[in-house]
This record gives sequence, structure tokens and C-alpha cells, in this order.
Amino acid sequence: MEILWFVFAVLMIVFVLGPYIRRRRGGVRLVAPGSPDAADPANYGFDRQEDLDIRVPGPDRDLMDALDNVRRTGQWQAASQLLAGTPQEGELRWQRVQAFGGAAALELVQQPGVGAQWLKAWRLEADEDAGGAQVHAELLVQQAWRHSGGVGSEDHRIILEEAREACRRAALLAPGDPVPYITELAVARGLAYPEAEFDALWANVIDRAPAHMGAHVAALHYLCGKWHGSREKADAFAHAAAARAPHGSLLAALPLFSLYENVPDVVLVSSFYRSATVTRAVEGALYAVHTARQDDPMLAHVRHLLLMFLVNMERWAEAMEQVRHVDGYVGALPWSASEDPAAQYAVYRALAVAGYEANGGSPATLPS
Repeated sequence: MEILWFVFAVLMIVFVLGPYIRRRRGGVRLVAPGSPDAADPANYGFDRQEDLDIRVPGPDRDLMDALDNVRRTGQWQAASQLLAGTPQEGELRWQRVQAFGGAAALELVQQPGVGAQWLKAWRLEADEDAGGAQVHAELLVQQAWRHSGGVGSEDHRIILEEAREACRRAALLAPGDPVPYITELAVARGLAYPEAEFDALWANVIDRAPAHMGAHVAALHYLCGKWHGSREKADAFAHAAAARAPHGSLLAALPLFSLYENVPDVVLVSSFYRSATVTRAVEGALYAVHTARQDDPMLAHVRHLLLMFLVNMERWAEAMEQVRHVDGYVGALPWSASEDPAAQYAVYRALAVAGYEANGGSPATLPS
């Protein structure tokens, strides 16, 4: 299977795949465009790369309607009403705040100085609206991490300091809501909060939402070795949360997220993905997926990460099962860490299709 790992290395460097993968039992390799042997994700009814939604990890019709309304009318009321009707303690509110903040950030990139007028009006006309304050804080966080010149730049630091104050103002407007504290976890990472300050922030989160999966994933970013902790700290945090997770909780998948946070940027040893550590984390995540509520807002996040690991482990049928559930949406790790999430996802999806067909699979054998 050395040829397969060569293909992986090439694809991860250039992020180019298209439909140019040949099916062959026992392996896959690139072929010329238009080859009749090319594995084509479109045969399974999967979305084209250009149609993939990078804003969210999975479908949320109410959110999509509100985003479309805000963009079309320039008015903020639809966003405010949606957040007002979304429970504070759940995963869904945090995801919706992220989506509105991300939409505003993207508008400002596309239309500097004039984009996201709806959010500016929201803050001016309803400055006591907790939802608007939370979206504003999230906007600043996303601007800092995605559009400020990079970690270590002066703009990055200045925007994050503004975001910290915005998070704290938002927290005052809704004392029981964990979202402002979860948003501040990204600030803690960027501004290198001392451990004691991070612990105090985390205590505010778990006091309000002790089983919040999204919050635990955000905390892992700070705790991992490439930021302000270590692999050991991140693993201990993840395994402790998984051990105390109630039946049906996606926290059982948290060790896989810890593993992802601590994987080197380039893995050249194929045996890594066949190691006991990776296998245990993947099995734990699969167990979490199978026992969780199918409407759990974090389920798509787990499936997206599973897809990456399962492809690298050459567990093609299980990888295709994840694609079947998440296709169409790529607003989640690991794709969101890329400059082109849709292209990154499309690489793994095409590899999953190729590996599936190389081992006898077809559109007819994939469960609907």
C-alpha cells in the first residue's frame, strides 16, 4: 500500500484531486482526467465541491433561513429572534452564534468598511440584546484568527483584546449563558492566558454547561501541545471527560479530538493510523456516534473528524458512512482549519469513494 501513502502526501500538499482516481482492488492511484476508471463522488449523489456549505457542519434550516433573511434584507431582527428562541445551555446556540459571527466576518472581508451593516445596526439599536452581543464577540474572534495578519501580529493581539472585552460585556447581559465564556476560550488561546486564568474561565463554562461538547473541544485547543499545554494534559482532559460522560453523550469522542490536536502536521509513517492509540480513539468516537441522539448538533462534528481518520486507516466502508451523513456541509474540523475547507473535504471524500470501490463497493451497496 505504499503507493496509497504517496498519493495521500501529494494530495495533502496541493489540495487537488478532482475525479482523477482509479479503482483497483487493493490500492488507488491517480489517472488522467476523464478516464472511465475514475471514481466519481457524483455517482453517489454527493454535492459538487463548489456547492459545499462552509458555514456550518450540518443542516440547520432555521439558521439558513435567518442567515438568508439577514443577507437579503440587511436587517438583524431574524437573527435576534432565532437566538432568543434557542436554549442557552445547549450546543445549538453556540453553533448559531458562530455562524452569524462567521457570516459577518465574511461580509467584512468581501466588502471592507460596508459589510455586516445588519450587525452594526443590531448593536446600535438593541445594545442590551444578549444575542447581538454574543455575535459581535464571535465576529471579533473570527476576525482575529482568520483575517488579522496571523498569530503574533499586532492586529491579532489588538482584535483579541477587544474580543475579550466583548465577551465579558456579553456575559453580563445573560449571566447563565455559557456562550460568551466558550467564545472567550479562543481568546485565551490567542492571548496566552496563564493557566490559573484559563482554569477560572473554564470553571465559568462548566458551571453553566458541564457536558457541553463544543466547549470541551474549544478547551482542547488551549490545552494541546502546540499551544499552551501538552499532549499529556490534553489527553488527560479528554479521557476524564469521556469517562464521566453519560450514556449517549458525544463526550465519549473527545479523545479523538485530542489526538487530532496533537497529530503532527505531516504524518509520514503509515503505521501511525494503525496504532492502538488511534484505533481506541476512533472506536470511542464510533461508539459515541452510534449511541448519541441523531439530532445532537455536535454529531456532524464528530462524523467529520471520523472521516479523516477512517480514510487514513483505510476503513473505507465506515468512511463512506460518514460521508453519507455529512455531505453538503464542511464547516467543521478538520476542514475548517484549511484555507479551502471545501477542497480539503473533497480530497478525503474522493479517497473514500476510491477506496470503497477498490474493495468492491458501489453506489448500489451504500445504504441510503
